[in-house]
Amino acid sequence: MSSIVEFFVAPDDTSAAEALRHGPGQAFESLSFGNFDVEEAVVEWECLLAGGGFDELVDAGEPRFVAEQDDGGSVVFAVSSRLSAALAAAERSRLREAAVAWAERRAADGEVVHTEIAEAILTGLAALVGSARHRDQAVYCWVA
Repeated sequence: MSSIVEFFVAPDDTSAAEALRHGPGQAFESLSFGNFDVEEAVVEWECLLAGGGFDELVDAGEPRFVAEQDDGGSVVFAVSSRLSAALAAAERSRLREAAVAWAERRAADGEVVHTEIAEAILTGLAALVGSARHRDQAVYCWVA
């Protein structure tokens, strides 16, 4: 489980990778959360919002890492263009449905994610994706 999860907007992989050691800080527009397995979550969200199977997405290399510390510390990965498109297109009611489904999946695995928090995460991420797309940039995630 990740203790710090920070989604952020960056123009490209190289710029995003600069966040590896200390996070995106003030250099990038960002959104912070904590204490959930975000690498698994983004794959689950893509399944819920865009379709496809979990194993299929993982086998395809999702999430795509752009930087990793050798000691197993922080990582930076890209939010897939498919998930970004689904988030950008989703209406609030669709984000709520996905949040409820994600919270139920987590509960089935013994992890507590409150529906309100799940909805705040997906709604906030959808807004961040919209901002990134408006600037022709992408969304990444720094995990520490």
